[in-house]
Amino acid sequence: MATVPTLSYSSVRAYLECPLRWKFLYIDRLPETPRGYFSFGRTVHSVLEELLRPLVLPAARSTSEKESQTTLDDFPGSSGHLTAGRLRSRNEMLELYRTSWVGDGYTSAEEERRYRQLGEEILGKFYDVVCLSPPSPIAVEAHLEATWDGVPVHGYIDRIDRTPEGGLEIVDYKTSRELTSEDAEGSDQLALYQVLVEKNYRDPVERLTLYHLRSQTPLSVPRRARPALSELHERVLTVRDGIRTEAYEPTPGRQCSRCEFRGICPEFKEVPATERDRLKELVDRFDALRAEEHRIDGQLARAAEELHLAAERLGVHRMPGSRGVAIRRREENWRYPEDRVRGILAEGGQWEMRSPLDSETIRKLLRDPNLPPEVKRRISELGSRDVRWYWTLEDS
Repeated sequence: MATVPTLSYSSVRAYLECPLRWKFLYIDRLPETPRGYFSFGRTVHSVLEELLRPLVLPAARSTSEKESQTTLDDFPGSSGHLTAGRLRSRNEMLELYRTSWVGDGYTSAEEERRYRQLGEEILGKFYDVVCLSPPSPIAVEAHLEATWDGVPVHGYIDRIDRTPEGGLEIVDYKTSRELTSEDAEGSDQLALYQVLVEKNYRDPVERLTLYHLRSQTPLSVPRRARPALSELHERVLTVRDGIRTEAYEPTPGRQCSRCEFRGICPEFKEVPATERDRLKELVDRFDALRAEEHRIDGQLARAAEELHLAAERLGVHRMPGSRGVAIRRREENWRYPEDRVRGILAEGGQWEMRSPLDSETIRKLLRDPNLPPEVKRRISELGSRDVRWYWTLEDS
């Protein structure tokens, strides 16, 4: 089994989108193509981090999943009465923006100029909002790690605020053009951040917020309930298991159009010119044989159906031919609603027999002399049977 690295939201999303691209990024360490909007987002995020850092008042952190700090005195240099520092001036913020600018990935000088101007507008509006209603951050650009039911996870969280009620609010900045409340409600990123914060801080998470920087709109939703976290955890487990078993097959889709690894991906890699003629003939041959296979399959199905009708009419299971004997065989499959069977077993005190509960296991249970007759009856009534007839050939 391969070693699974600590997973982040972006790495989980990358694997679910395309396992092979994940391998290129996280195992082969191939560089991503710079893109202007990524550079723009990094620049704005870094300025907002430095702008709000003086306002940070740390909260008690968990020292382990079972122990917690109890007072603010646990923080180095703390007197127990921390106060927020001074907010940088607008000019200081804009100067920081100019010196922090990342110019990679823009398609033209004009595009870069427009993004620079957009950033100044965003930061200016954000500064006005902060001056009017200062947040109460306990952390900015917090790197948190945790073990989530056996899976190591981590993330960089833009901001964690103290709410008026005393809980915590997770804030993630977005520089995208459009953002809706549905984006916040369905955000796996916010859900994973909730897990990380709750495993690292004593105080409960109350709200999750995507902050749309272009409109200065906070899109807030309540903390994720357990079912939603369970669904995300299943996806994280899927990624973990795929990495452990080195399952790195590509999954072609719309994302391929923007993938920088198309040239080395087997889905798009070109056949060498020296091999094209030979392989073209092989592909054409395969195509012709596949068409013949489909034609023969259809004829086989029709012949088997005629044999079946004759066997039903004559009441026989063996039909002689010139070179062999066609023998009629019967196959049956039983299906049971697993949840209802589990319920019946639990009621009957047989809950330890719950795993696995596929149809074959249930059929064995029904033959178990230790299973009470009433339980057997109730489970048997839930079963449905599929019968399939097929033909085999034997030499005469």
